[in-house]
Amino acid sequence: MQPQETVERFGYRQELRRGIGLADMVFYGLIFMVPIAPFAIFGEVYRVSKGMPALAYLIGMVALLFTAASYAQMVRAFPLSGSVYSYAGRGIAPPVGFMTGWAILLDYILAPTLLYLMASIAMNATVPAVPVWIWLIIFVIVNTVINLRGIRMTVSLTKMMIVVELVVLALFIMVGLWAITQGKGHGFSLDPLFNSDRFSMSLVFGAVSFAVLSFLGFDGISMLAEESKGGSTQVAKAMRLALLLAGVLFITQVWVAALLVPDPAALLSGEDNGTAFYDIAAIAGGDWLSNLTSVATAVSWGLANTLVAQVGVSRLLYAMARDRQLPAFLAKISVKHSVPANATLFVAALSVVLGVWMANIEDGANLLVSLISMGALIAFIVLHVSVIVHYLVRQRSTDLWSHLVMPLIGMAILIYVVINASILAQWLGLIWLGIGALILVILYAMGRRPNLSGFAQQGSTPTS
Repeated sequence: MQPQETVERFGYRQELRRGIGLADMVFYGLIFMVPIAPFAIFGEVYRVSKGMPALAYLIGMVALLFTAASYAQMVRAFPLSGSVYSYAGRGIAPPVGFMTGWAILLDYILAPTLLYLMASIAMNATVPAVPVWIWLIIFVIVNTVINLRGIRMTVSLTKMMIVVELVVLALFIMVGLWAITQGKGHGFSLDPLFNSDRFSMSLVFGAVSFAVLSFLGFDGISMLAEESKGGSTQVAKAMRLALLLAGVLFITQVWVAALLVPDPAALLSGEDNGTAFYDIAAIAGGDWLSNLTSVATAVSWGLANTLVAQVGVSRLLYAMARDRQLPAFLAKISVKHSVPANATLFVAALSVVLGVWMANIEDGANLLVSLISMGALIAFIVLHVSVIVHYLVRQRSTDLWSHLVMPLIGMAILIYVVINASILAQWLGLIWLGIGALILVILYAMGRRPNLSGFAQQGSTPTS
């Protein structure tokens, strides 16, 4: 890591422990995205993409590779925790940073809740005697205890979990391919990637808004900029590697699954799409494979994915709080373990409250999905704008490919996805941004205008 990348040059103290290498960050990003994430949403992606789930994931991966390129540019300029909050705030203006941080909060704060809820529902289906809310609390407690022990323990455990997920995924792919050679399904075909009879741009990009949900989390690697041993270069490389690896895994598994769909017409009409993947696994290998993929999904979402999701949101809350844009207690660091302890505990408590509430709301999971996707997409769009403003406008960069063309392409794809998202998602996103704008006005009225080095300027940062 180069000396100029130290956080001190931005007015902060180095409080988070630098102990994470490239492999650690790639594993972190993969577990955040969950290599078997399509298991849970395959039916919906298949329906919305009209039987072309592989194409939906391919477009999603390409779109987010452009976004990863913009992340690489901004993490190099501002190697700080806080992700798009820090990049937009310093690359454009502090108020824009606040609003972008507010948008991505929709993703980061609600993501753990969604994951806990989905995992708890799955475990309740497996063990009905234990209510959903009890499973949810168990998952939250286990993850919080692990995260409070420090980032190294989190990374070590996620490595073990991702190995288990990859083994399950490999089993499904091998058994699925064997089943196809035995005459099950529809035989080998390019239809999951492209079917000219069903293809349309708006249809596929609408499906991408669902598929992108599986990729959300690659950006969480940028939250570890202050804990990376290799600085911004290593963070940027880890993001690209994790995104590419996840993309290949996603496309492969949905392609195999699409070839084994027993009744395409029924799945396209939306019948039983919640259990579609597990039904396909049963066709390919029997009940043992169906149960294995179902339990693996529950454990990976409830433990592995939420473990790193909690890390990501706690770092975002910490970054905004130390700049006095959120309550100061969220910026307190555990001296013993060098983690934002209060922010971690706050996320845990919020996940329990929201999870139990959403469990009792009809279609609560889909509501969370809409909110999470919209928050992330809006923040990613602003990220691309930040690259153009910071490098091209302010620094007069002559690298037009990196600082103009690539951000514009990435932004155009994401805007198209937002336009083709559900009306509910669009309205909820606007409402959330409206609440953020109101809070920003209140902050200005209180004399607490956005300032990206709040505690540092006062000469101290809270610790606990």
